[in-house]
Amino acid sequence: MSQIQLTPAERKVHRAEAHHLDPVVMIGGDGLTDAVKKEADAALKAHGLIKVRVFSDDRVAREAMFQTLADELNAAPIQHIGKLLVLWRPLPEREKTADEDRKPGPRDVKVL
Repeated sequence: MSQIQLTPAERKVHRAEAHHLDPVVMIGGDGLTDAVKKEADAALKAHGLIKVRVFSDDRVAREAMFQTLADELNAAPIQHIGKLLVLWRPLPEREKTADEDRKPGPRDVKVL
């Protein structure tokens, strides 16, 4: 899979949206494992925009992890600042199924 390409204006909007977010995925001493990729994929499916914290002092390794995550998860790399990586992927369309057995809820009646 290839990563999503965004315009600078779109990237700027996503950076602003990610400002208040806390990291939801942490990459520890073992590096970029399959479990980390699976968690990042689940977080992208649930939230769309995520922050990833990398506990490594090697900037080149962090940049490689950033590009690998973007490529393998089909996400757009938004920002790499310090030890934080920001990734974005559009949320998948959720199918809403109508439940035929469901009855209407209670009515609010005002007694005068």
